[in-house]
Amino acid sequence: MLHSRLRPAPRRNPTTAPATPATPTSDLRDQDEGSEVEESEDFFGSFLAHLFPDDAPQFHGDPGQRLIYSSPRYGELEIMVPPYPDQTEKRSEDTSRELRKGDGINRVEEGRKLFAHMLWSAGMVIAEGVENADRKPTEIDSATQTEARGIWAVQGERVMELGAGAALASLVCALANAAIVVATDHPSSPSLAGAIDFNLTYNFRRRHDSPNTTIVIQPHEWGCLSDSFSLSHKGAFTRIIAADCYWMPSQHENLARTMQWFLAPGGKVWVVAGFHTGRAIVAGFFETAEENGFAIETIFERDLMTRDEHGGEVRREWAPVRDHEGPENRGRWCVVAVLKRKE
Repeated sequence: MLHSRLRPAPRRNPTTAPATPATPTSDLRDQDEGSEVEESEDFFGSFLAHLFPDDAPQFHGDPGQRLIYSSPRYGELEIMVPPYPDQTEKRSEDTSRELRKGDGINRVEEGRKLFAHMLWSAGMVIAEGVENADRKPTEIDSATQTEARGIWAVQGERVMELGAGAALASLVCALANAAIVVATDHPSSPSLAGAIDFNLTYNFRRRHDSPNTTIVIQPHEWGCLSDSFSLSHKGAFTRIIAADCYWMPSQHENLARTMQWFLAPGGKVWVVAGFHTGRAIVAGFFETAEENGFAIETIFERDLMTRDEHGGEVRREWAPVRDHEGPENRGRWCVVAVLKRKE
């Protein structure tokens, strides 16, 4: 089961954390008389998905928490869940400036609305697919790997992630030898306060002495395409990741415009989304994408909680409407789609 790859990282004193400028000040407590209770709660929480399989979690971790993601291809990856926008004093200069803008907008509250302070299951789906495409033939069923390579192979590709959050998908693409990986999030996102930087640089540099992958962290607001980064990278990316970015219908048009702008000729967009805000919102994005020049190359639904008898994914056809589906039974499913430009 996909969720079983995650577990809480051991709690540690922030002063003994790996020395890296990418690491924001952690609010995790030292071992003390209350830590055993906290550890027990973490342990129990990691098994909630097993106890309530129809109510599968769509996101994982608490803001500022560190998790261990056990990758069958790359080993144990330490992932920092982004903090709340006001949770840490140590911010990047750009993020601090954005939050201090005197335009009457509460930037902290705007940052919270982005829901970047979580690790989303959709990002784990992409990470697993990229891992399977990159695994050795002796480590994986050949049919599974062939299918994974048809969708998820990234070696030599130029990858951009939109709404990256914890940027697990970006990290795995970098480890799978993409040529360049650009992890982006909204300028107000708490993920830019250090979590993306830590997750990418700490884990990547531990595994590559002479890396061939270029990693970039870039603030980007969907639909705002007149800045220097956007102008210099139009049509630059052969793979665009958008995992669980669809709960705001008012942003669907901007999201589709951003995808079209940055996508290279012949490139593909990976769309993965849970139904935590309802199936209709996700279906609405596909309609908007088609209105903005995209065609759906591949689309299916995947069960996040179970495997078939061979250990493979359990899938079913995508349906924009399912009768008798509600919050109590839709959480275990997500939609996986590959978009391309219409010919």
